[in-house]
Amino acid sequence: MTDTMTGPARTDVDRLQQQAKDHLWMHMARHSVLEQGGSVPIITRGDGHYIWDADGKRYFDGLSGLFVVNAGHGRRRLAQAGAKQAEELAFFPLWSYAHPTAIELSERLAGYAPGDLNRVFFSTGGGEAVETAFKLAKQYWKLRGRPMKHKVISRAVAYHGTPQGALAITGIPGMKEMFEPVTPGGFRVPNTNYYRAHEMGFDGSLEEFGLWAANRIEEMILFEGPETVAAIFLEPVQNSGGCFPPPPGYFKRVREICDQYDVLLVSDEVICAFGRIGEMFACNAFDYVPDMITCAKGITSGYAPLGATIVSDRIFEPFRHGDTTFYHGYTFGGHPVATAVALENLDIFEEEGLNQRVRENSPLFRATLERLLDLPIVGDVRGAGYFFGIELVKDKATKETFNDEESERLLRGFLSKALYDAGLYCRADDRGDPVVQLAPPLTIGPEQFDEIEGILREVLTEAGNRI
Repeated sequence: MTDTMTGPARTDVDRLQQQAKDHLWMHMARHSVLEQGGSVPIITRGDGHYIWDADGKRYFDGLSGLFVVNAGHGRRRLAQAGAKQAEELAFFPLWSYAHPTAIELSERLAGYAPGDLNRVFFSTGGGEAVETAFKLAKQYWKLRGRPMKHKVISRAVAYHGTPQGALAITGIPGMKEMFEPVTPGGFRVPNTNYYRAHEMGFDGSLEEFGLWAANRIEEMILFEGPETVAAIFLEPVQNSGGCFPPPPGYFKRVREICDQYDVLLVSDEVICAFGRIGEMFACNAFDYVPDMITCAKGITSGYAPLGATIVSDRIFEPFRHGDTTFYHGYTFGGHPVATAVALENLDIFEEEGLNQRVRENSPLFRATLERLLDLPIVGDVRGAGYFFGIELVKDKATKETFNDEESERLLRGFLSKALYDAGLYCRADDRGDPVVQLAPPLTIGPEQFDEIEGILREVLTEAGNRI
């Protein structure tokens, strides 16, 4: 495969750049870059684990788009599944009606989910799935005669979406302050970043840290009052901050706490589901049964927008009889084309054994990335499955991190562009401490692990020399 591929003519690229500058409002983006004469990367094609820009240059997609393209780019059968469904039934809502692909997909997701999580509410993305779970938790407790249970708990630095409700659950102050007041009732507990455990006041083993972190949830529930807490939202592996896996025993203790105080446990698997951790649902990998699962992204490998909230029979029970209605919905939730693509995507997972591939290769992926620990700037490598974070430090011996100004220069001033120019699309992120995040397509193997490590080594070596 060549490093370049023919793209649009130069005049077309210039036109697209100007149109982007004049009209496109990109998400989570600083548009001052364009105003200062910069250009926006324009991606025109993808194939497998590679993408090409408008100039024909090839890049390794080390983030699966945005933790999305789990089955890889250029899957013709996924495109054809969507086109075939569009010819038969392009759209119909699930507002008191149904269509075959939504029905079939709901049964399939319930089959993958643990325990009695048998009911599926479709949306169009992850933030909507979290919003659905938040609203459902509050209504559930009202229907159970406990209307004061409305508060929700999540972890520090955790990202759970940008709608007003989901934003109340998100634990990143800088993403919320400009939208205050957000929906009330969101409270934070420590995350499971063992590398920074000493900064949380903990000094002990990994297993002890898991119990300590879980017990902070109980402490918060008791502080706020169990009769006021509706649910806790936790990612199996927390994304924001750089891939915090759960310590051994963590989720077992969390489940015990939720059962003891009648608090719903929501497993936010918008990123972690559909193979990212080597299972259809990551809660299965970590051996816990939540009350709800939120998911999106990899459900279609990005070939159509779709999200879902999967709930237990217990939560659905008050809605099963009488005139009770969950007054919540999305026009395009469970879209026929998206659900048809999802079914085909799950077929690919099973036929090609993608979950098993991740489970078998993950230890080698980790070992390959851990070779970077010989660089002075690399403090920690952590993660699970095909989902890793590399934390960058100013001083490895003391774990001293970068201040805000230094992080700005390192990540946005150098790393993001340098990694991209070197041929690796990934994420340099400082919503917590500075990290480089990786979540490549699940189809890659040892050869690609080495390719990723080689690019990271070159760029991070240069970054270390600049400090």
